Amino acid sequence: MNVNWQGVYPAVTTQFHDDDSINFKATAAMIDNLINEGVHGIIVLGTVGENCSLRSEEKRQVLAMAKEVVGTRVPLLTGVAETTTQFAIEFVADAQAAGVDGLMVLPGMVYRSTEREAIDHYQRIARSTQLPIMIYNNPVTYGVDVSIAGMHTLALEQNIVSVKEATEDTRRITELLSAFGERFVVFGGVDDIALESLMLGATGWISGLTNVFPRESVAIYQLAQQGRYEEARELWQWFLPLLRLDTIPTLVQCIKYAEQLAGRGSERTRAPRLPLTTEQKAEVERLYNTAIANRIDLSKYNLD
Repeated sequence: MNVNWQGVYPAVTTQFHDDDSINFKATAAMIDNLINEGVHGIIVLGTVGENCSLRSEEKRQVLAMAKEVVGTRVPLLTGVAETTTQFAIEFVADAQAAGVDGLMVLPGMVYRSTEREAIDHYQRIARSTQLPIMIYNNPVTYGVDVSIAGMHTLALEQNIVSVKEATEDTRRITELLSAFGERFVVFGGVDDIALESLMLGATGWISGLTNVFPRESVAIYQLAQQGRYEEARELWQWFLPLLRLDTIPTLVQCIKYAEQLAGRGSERTRAPRLPLTTEQKAEVERLYNTAIANRIDLSKYNLD
């Protein structure tokens, strides 16, 4: 499948049993529900999918399961988050064999790369595969920022086609579009500035909280694409308090706990991630209950 690089792509969680083994049935049901509720693509094994907490064989099992569930209904992307460039290349080969449609590539994990090293990492991966690649640029979390100058180097790799822009600086979106025009498709990668990113020209949104409220996420995207910004802003203001959970160190636990409150999954994470404290849970529950109490009837937007 050729990836349609636009729309709302949830970075889905990986569900676990109480003994920490992967709950493939629950994860498959979650992915299926998201597609049925209108998301435009699926990303497995991202940060929210606890990529770095899974063994190599488990990752391959997740890819096989996800491909079976997704089929050709929407594009399926996988995160690539390995500790070395060679390990990433080996994983990419397995991902391609599993039938994924594209890659969301992170810099090398654990070791904090320089920009030069990150660019080399991306180049080597790109040259090892024919799959289309999205660069995940997140200097806040990973400590390396691929600059506009660096992106000029990566533009020479034809299968690097997209950027998940997560610098938390919306000016970068305009800089990318000004420098490259349509060469790269730009996705917003930070939940609590997604609407601003879409208004500035991003054509996609990669989201964690979409796992909890997929229909509302898709509606925000559709309204923004139609230039109906006042209506989008109404929905955005309703969603924003929950979206803030995507920007804190416990984002995975918070998103999974919100999924549990919504009856969409389990809060369980693998160590070293620990369950939220009683106080943290109370805050997530407060935000979730407020959202439910004030949930907007999407039929008013006549989007279907």
